Amino acid sequence: MKTDEESHLRMTQRRREGHEKKQAAATVEKGLLIVHTGNGKGKSTAAFGMAVRMLGHGQRLGVVQFIKGALHTAERDFLGAHAQCDFFTMGDGYTWNTQNRDADIATARKGWAEACRMIDSGEYQMVILDELNTVLKYEYLPLDEVLGVLRSRPAMLHVVITGRHAPDELVEAADLVTEMRLVKHPYREQGVKAQRGVEF
Repeated sequence: MKTDEESHLRMTQRRREGHEKKQAAATVEKGLLIVHTGNGKGKSTAAFGMAVRMLGHGQRLGVVQFIKGALHTAERDFLGAHAQCDFFTMGDGYTWNTQNRDADIATARKGWAEACRMIDSGEYQMVILDELNTVLKYEYLPLDEVLGVLRSRPAMLHVVITGRHAPDELVEAADLVTEMRLVKHPYREQGVKAQRGVEF
């Protein structure tokens, strides 16, 4: 038993030393370009978790929600009511609902104009561009234009982009990329409908 305790102590000491060494070496502070992508659930949810952290620190938050604008979401109600958050929904619903490419492009352009205003303003510490990856996948906005704005953003601004199918160029430009992997989903395997507090 003593041997197990000694082994555990040595292991935790090594971990602590390694952690402290990494912390000491990390001296750069900058705004991050963060991408949540993949086929699994939780991309927007993770972004809105960071939104709560920002607001908890008294920081200013901007959100532009592409695609999901026609859908009611509790995060829009909750975050949009916060004095330090500007929350804009620009989408008209999923693309298979609108079935009008020109209208989807026009809506994406309106959302992008608001995103650019937020990014360029210098008033925000974080801007979340929810489902922008979907907009880019369907080529509703030129990828080069989007990357140009992201690269020229204020130095301390965090930008979080969500949605499936993040373009390779965006992944390359990002500082932090997380891919959500689908393992099980109650809608797919059990026919369970979207539920309050879980999906919306």
